[in-house]
Amino acid sequence: MELKSIAIENPEHLNLILGHTHFIKSVEDLHEAMVNSVPGAKFGIAFCEASDVCLVRHSGTDKELVALAQKNAMNIGAGHSFIIFMRDMFPINILKTIQSVPEVCRIFCATANPVQVIVAHTEQGNAILGVVDGFSPKGIEGDQDIAKRKSFLRAIGYKM
Repeated sequence: MELKSIAIENPEHLNLILGHTHFIKSVEDLHEAMVNSVPGAKFGIAFCEASDVCLVRHSGTDKELVALAQKNAMNIGAGHSFIIFMRDMFPINILKTIQSVPEVCRIFCATANPVQVIVAHTEQGNAILGVVDGFSPKGIEGDQDIAKRKSFLRAIGYKM
């Protein structure tokens, strides 16, 4: 077995969701979850089929985001993994809906941070072991940091 760290290519620092699912209809169900939850959602999905012809299945409402998802899915190459890139929306808008899709087994991350995917490669294929989401903490927040966090949340409309 070989362990690899694969960086998610995300040049625009878009929000993404990386997860694990279990059935070929996942790509359609994930698409429906996105459009039924966020009107006008702009996204791209890619899903790595793990049996039969083992293709990267894809869908979305934005061709560039679909292409970005396809590229990253191929780079990761782990069966039954999926990746969704989104524009003008946040994972908080859709995450619970994605988690409730019957085929979804787990979510590895939902973030706009730089992501490294820890992949194990065996004779059979690749598996996602986990992710490095962003960076390690540099300290404990102080009063100014708390005020800045609260101000940011209010500025983007998540707190009153």
